[in-house]
Amino acid sequence: MWATAVGVARVRALETERENPLFRDPLAQAFAAAGGLWPSSPPLPDDEAARRRRQAVSFSIVIRTKFLDDLLQQASASGVRQVVLLGAGMDSRAFRMDWPEDTRLFEVDTAAPLDFKASVLRQERAVARCERITVAVDLREDWPDALAAAGHDPAVPTAWIAEGLLIYLPEDAVELLLARISAQSAAGSRMGLTLGSRGVIERFGGDAVPGSAASMWVSETPDDPVGWLAGHGWEAASHTLRERAAAYGRPISTPPLREEWPGGLISAVRR
Repeated sequence: MWATAVGVARVRALETERENPLFRDPLAQAFAAAGGLWPSSPPLPDDEAARRRRQAVSFSIVIRTKFLDDLLQQASASGVRQVVLLGAGMDSRAFRMDWPEDTRLFEVDTAAPLDFKASVLRQERAVARCERITVAVDLREDWPDALAAAGHDPAVPTAWIAEGLLIYLPEDAVELLLARISAQSAAGSRMGLTLGSRGVIERFGGDAVPGSAASMWVSETPDDPVGWLAGHGWEAASHTLRERAAAYGRPISTPPLREEWPGGLISAVRR
C-alpha cells in the first residue's frame, strides 16, 4: 500500500508546479521519481469516466493537504509541540513547513515506506525543520507503546494526522485506532482526519483496477462524524471537499451528485 503514498507524492508534485499552488512540496517529485511514477504512470484505463475519477481523486488530495497544513499551523499557534503522522507515507511536512523550534514530529508507518523514504531524503540531502522521529510499526499492532518508546509524551497535547488512512480500514479497526489516539491525547490535543465521503466507494470502487488505491477502500464517513467523535471526547467540525475547495479559491464547478453532507475533512480538539 505504500506505493499509493508515492502516487500521492506525484499529485503533490504536480500541484507544486502550478503557478499559484495551494502548497509547495519540493520533495514530492523526488519521491515520485524514485518510486517510478514520474513523469509517467502505470497503465490505467483511459476512458473518459476513468480519467474524470482520477482527476477527482487528485483534486481531493490537493484540498485535503491544504486543509491539514492549516490545521497543523493552527495547532502550533495554540502551543502544541508534538505532532504524530499516522501512516505517514511520503509526507514531507517535517521538511516543508515552518515549525516552532521545540516541535517534535513523529512519523509512524511500517518499515518499508520509511526505509524507501529515508533513501530519497539522503539522496536529496533533505534537512528537517523540526525534530523528526520515525517509528517503524504496523498500525494493526501495539503502536502506542512503540510511539511512547520513541519519546511521545501523552501528558502534553499532540496534533494527530490520519490522512488518507481510515478509508482503508474496516469499521472496527477505525474504532480501535480512534480509541488509541484518544487514550494518548491530553486536553488541548488536535486531530485532523480524512474520511471517505458518503458514496465514494460506490462511485470509485465498483470498477476500480485490481490493486489500485480505490480497490482497497472499505470505509466511509459515519452518518454523524461530529457525534461519533464527541463520543470519544473530541469537539469536532466536519467539512465537505466542496466547501473547503471554494474557500481555497478552487471551486468545484459541477453540481453535487447527491447530498454531500457529512464531509470527509475533520478537525477536532480534545476536551
